[in-house]
Amino acid sequence: MDKQQLADKAAETLRPFETQNLMTTIQNLTLHQIFTHPAILVCILLVFFYGVIKRSKTVLLTLFALLALIVLMRFAMPAPGEELSLRALLPFIGGGLVIGGVIIYFSLVKSD
Repeated sequence: MDKQQLADKAAETLRPFETQNLMTTIQNLTLHQIFTHPAILVCILLVFFYGVIKRSKTVLLTLFALLALIVLMRFAMPAPGEELSLRALLPFIGGGLVIGGVIIYFSLVKSD
């Protein structure tokens, strides 16, 4: 295989990971599809058990933030083809404040 064939094969393999393709996929996914995918469930469970066993507040807060961002992105993203208006930004602002507030509370305010 020469360099050009290798480059073409690599470009074709990485094409699904282009930004536009990823955004289209994320916008069309349902929460049911996300949380029933075995790889995602295994990763979430491994991180959760590691955080519980090590009693790591940082790991558990990171897991919470990632899951909350997934839910926030799913419910707050406008449908494909729609503009991002001020009304569409309100759920992002509210969700971001809630997520940030929980993280700040558990990491700075509430001490062990």
